[in-house]
Amino acid sequence: MKVLFDQASLECSKKITKKYSTSFSLAIKMLSPDIQDEIYAIYGFVRCADEIVDSFEGYEQETLLDEFEKEYQKALDRKISLNPILNAFQKVVHQYGLHDLVPPFMHSMRMDLTKKEYTSIEEFETYIFGSADVVGLMCLKVFVKGDETKYNELKHSAMKLGSAFQKVNFLRDLKHDYENLGRIYFPGVNFSSLTNENKKQIVAEINADFEEAFKGILKLPTEAKFGVYTAYRYYKSLMKKINKTEPEEFLSKRIRVSNPLKLLILGKSYVRYQLNIIA
Repeated sequence: MKVLFDQASLECSKKITKKYSTSFSLAIKMLSPDIQDEIYAIYGFVRCADEIVDSFEGYEQETLLDEFEKEYQKALDRKISLNPILNAFQKVVHQYGLHDLVPPFMHSMRMDLTKKEYTSIEEFETYIFGSADVVGLMCLKVFVKGDETKYNELKHSAMKLGSAFQKVNFLRDLKHDYENLGRIYFPGVNFSSLTNENKKQIVAEINADFEEAFKGILKLPTEAKFGVYTAYRYYKSLMKKINKTEPEEFLSKRIRVSNPLKLLILGKSYVRYQLNIIA
C-alpha cells in the first residue's frame, strides 16, 4: 500500500522543515494537528527549491531547478514520486487545488538564478508575489480547508503577511545576500551606504504590510489562528530589532532572535490568544 510511502515522504518534509527553520517548525506545532502535515509538505517543497538557487553554489543550479520542476510535473500527473518531498507536496496540490500557485513560485526561483538587482518596483513586486505571497496563499488554502468564500475574503491579508515575512527576511539576511550572492532586492537602495532614511522607508513599508496582514489573522479559522499569530509575533520581534539596528550594521551581522526570546514570544502569544487579546 502506498500509504506507508506517503507517511515516510511526509517525515522527510518534516525533517527538512525542522532542519532549516526552528521558528517555522515551532509555529507549525501551534497549528491544529489536522492541518500540520499539509503545511510541512508545502514548506518542504518551497525550501528545496529555495536551497537549489541559494545554497548549491558550484553545482549546475539551473539544471537542478529544471529537473526539480520536471519531476514535480511528473509527480502531479502520476500522483506519485520517488522523490519523497515531491510525493508529499503533490498530494496537497491535488487535495487543495494549488496548481495555479506553483508556476509563479518557480518563476521567482528562476529569477534568483540570474537576477542580482531589482531596479523597478514592478520587478520587485513580481518577485515578492512568486517567492512569498503565493506561499501564503498555499497555506491559506489549507487553513480554510478549501472554502473558496473564506479564501477570497482572506486572500489579500495572506499575501500581505507573505510579503512582510519576505521583506523582513531580506533585511535579516542582508549580509549574506549582498556579500555572498550579490543580490540587492529593494529597488533604489544602495546597501553599501544605507541611510537612516532608507531604513525608515523600508520599515514603514513592512509595517504597513503587517497591519493589513493582522486584519486577516483575526479572521482565520481556530485551527490556524494561533500558529499564524505566533509566526506574526516572531517576525514583529525581528522588526523591533531591525528598527534598533544602525544602517551600517546590516552588512556586518545577521539579525536574529535568540532561542530563549522565541520561547518567551511563544508564551506571551499563548496567553494573549487564550485571553482573546491578541495584538
